[in-house]
Formats: sequence, structure tokens, C-alpha cells
Amino acid sequence: MNLLAIDTATEACSAALSIDGKIIERSEFAPRRHAELILPMIASLLAEAGLSRRDLQGIAVGRGPGAFTGVRLAISVAQGLALGLDLPVVPVSSLAALALEAPDAAAQRDGAILAVIDARMGEIYAGAFRRTADGLVEAVSDETVGSAEKWILPQNPQVQLARWSVVGSGWAAYRDALAARLSAPPAFADGARYPQARAVLRLAAPRFAHGEGLAPEAALPVYLRDKVALTLEEQRAR
Repeated sequence: MNLLAIDTATEACSAALSIDGKIIERSEFAPRRHAELILPMIASLLAEAGLSRRDLQGIAVGRGPGAFTGVRLAISVAQGLALGLDLPVVPVSSLAALALEAPDAAAQRDGAILAVIDARMGEIYAGAFRRTADGLVEAVSDETVGSAEKWILPQNPQVQLARWSVVGSGWAAYRDALAARLSAPPAFADGARYPQARAVLRLAAPRFAHGEGLAPEAALPVYLRDKVALTLEEQRAR
């Protein structure tokens, strides 16, 4: 299948194209430039592959959580392309895509992955995952938004005592608070990793193969939070 994936939920803007299982990609750390970059990225990928939009068979999209404008942009681009081309869409959690950026070495296979995105206003988007037998990831708890100091270790016995890998900008912003919530120092931690379209593509491919694509209008964003800024009173109280 020829599948396109995009993710603009964080500061990283990325697009990836799978041609019969081979992935090519574009990615740029470009805060506030996603709207400018994403369509040229897609055009560049198609040109490199020698394909047109009509050759696509499905579109995968990072559905959030993340920056409101970035999540809305990704969903709107995916919906627009899919509607025009009559294609199915598979929305993928941007936190799951971020978790897939954690190392997949044998030493980490029995561990757990904490994917954390800096949500601003003193909060993080967080999701806990573990590796599956096929090298992908699955959630072991609900995705949440809240302060790092109040993040709760999942009560899943399979990860309670696991060595954690931590990825995402939430670690860079709230390292000490998150470390205090873990049962042991993380086996791996990187606060400079972001969700990437290649990971969205890998997570979506099995769902496309099983016919789980959605109609474009059913591909909806996930924000977790409906507030984008602190009030003046809240700012003064900080």
C-alpha cells in the first residue's frame, strides 16, 4: 500500500510516505511554521517516490494530544486530502508515536515507556506504553493531562516495577518532578524527542491492513485539555 502520514502536534513538523513497506520521510523542528511546511513536505515526498496524490491508498495522522493549532492543522490537512481523494484515514495517538521513538533494544523490551509532551501552563500530556511482540507499542493506561508533580504511576502490575524509558519535551521541562514519580531512575531518558510521522505510519499500517480506516469526517482530534492559556488571575498567582 502507498500510505501517507503527517504529524504536527508538537514543535516537530513531519510527513512520511510508505511505498510497499519502504518509508521515506521529511521532518523539521519548526515551531509556528507547520502550516508553511507541511504541504511542501508532502509534495516533496510524492515527487521523490514518483507518485501523485491519486496513487495514495490511505492517510494516517497524529491526532494529538499536543499544541491546539498543530493538532487542528494535521487533522484538517488529513481530512482535506482524504475527502478529495476518497481515502480512509487512521488517526494515531501522538503520544503513542512519541513512545515509539524510545529505544527498542532487547534491554528495554521488558520495560515500560513514558511519553510526555510539555503542555505549557505547568502541565504535561502523558501516556504510558509497553512494547508489543511486533515492535510497536500499546497503552497500559489512559492518556492524561496535568502537572508533572501529580502524575500517577499506572496501577498496571506489568509496569509497576518496570524500568522506564522516558521520551518527550515533558521530561526536558519537568525532569525532577517526573523522576520523583517513577519507581526507579529511568533506564533511558531523552527530552529532545518528538512524535514523528514515520512512527504514526508504523502504528497505522496494521490498522489499514485490517480495514480499520475511517471516513475523513470521523477522524477527530484529541486535545485532552480545552484551555489554551492561563487567565490573568492565574498568571499572577503563579
